[in-house]
Amino acid sequence: MVMSARRDRSLAALGAGHRRLFKHLLMKETKYNTVLRWINGARSVLQRPVRFVRKSPREQMRSLRSHFSLTCEHWGWNVPHLGNDRTAYIIGLTGTGLWYIHQLMLQNIGERAKYLRYGIRLQPGPTSLIYTGHATMKHVSRGQELPAVTSRILEAVRSGFADLIFIYRHPLDSLLTNWICWRKYIRDNGNLLQFEWRNGQQCSTHWRTTVYKNTDDLCADLEQNFCEFKAFAEGDPEFFSNVPGSRFLSFPEFVEETELYLQSATLTLRFEDFMIDPLKEFSKIVQVMSVDLELSRLRLALPIAKPYGYLAVKQKAPRFRDFISGLNTETKRRIEKIGYNVSVQVILCFAL
Repeated sequence: MVMSARRDRSLAALGAGHRRLFKHLLMKETKYNTVLRWINGARSVLQRPVRFVRKSPREQMRSLRSHFSLTCEHWGWNVPHLGNDRTAYIIGLTGTGLWYIHQLMLQNIGERAKYLRYGIRLQPGPTSLIYTGHATMKHVSRGQELPAVTSRILEAVRSGFADLIFIYRHPLDSLLTNWICWRKYIRDNGNLLQFEWRNGQQCSTHWRTTVYKNTDDLCADLEQNFCEFKAFAEGDPEFFSNVPGSRFLSFPEFVEETELYLQSATLTLRFEDFMIDPLKEFSKIVQVMSVDLELSRLRLALPIAKPYGYLAVKQKAPRFRDFISGLNTETKRRIEKIGYNVSVQVILCFAL
């Protein structure tokens, strides 16, 4: 609603001839961006055989084996299942630090790491595969698997041949970082993937080095564009009008999804606890998956993100502080039920 109101005011200030020209230019820009995305996609496809030819024969054979193995898995052929392994689904809503967990698994889970996949695929029985990805339980959301997929995963958990490990984070931290990601996505005409993986870090866990130099810059931008932030938090379809497909979760929906997962998952882990003792939290994953590892030898890196970053923003951005105070009673109740507080008055000292 906010963006369309601004556009309507701009059009009203122009004469009839200028309005027609303005609309014509908008349409041309939209077509140009669509063509540009198509060209970039085609270029990426064409570069793959070039990169393959430049590899050594040994690297080419390794790539072919990997591709063949993944193709077999995709069609349900030759799916790995060693011993008593159960399929593991490590799920988190967008903006909760899931990529950090994926990297921990890749680097420290031992032999089972070769069965780690980013993305979710349903399996009809137990396997050695580990899937990490985003999914919802109730609300349809862009960038996350449908509730129907999660329902099938929960059926597998109840049947005893799969585990669901859920990663979560303070919803207000997730709200801020998801807003930043989506604004960048819209400004870059759909180039979200490049933004998310810059420097090997997701924007969902590390907003400082990807967008803002410090918290003051973030707060200034938030205050200046608060109406846009509010539209995102409310799930206003107009905020997502430039992006095809479903909208993202509203903030109340995000909190509700977290509460539902905490009631259903095999294991739930707070992202903030990895910032204190990653080995302790990682050992819980190892125990649930029944992986034989010598944990005393592991040296796990802490997340780059700091806990409860929203508190520093709350202190310096009055409109964000008012937004938190104005949350409805049910959303506040759910946040407190999942183990967080929204009414803390003492500001913790930390650097983003």
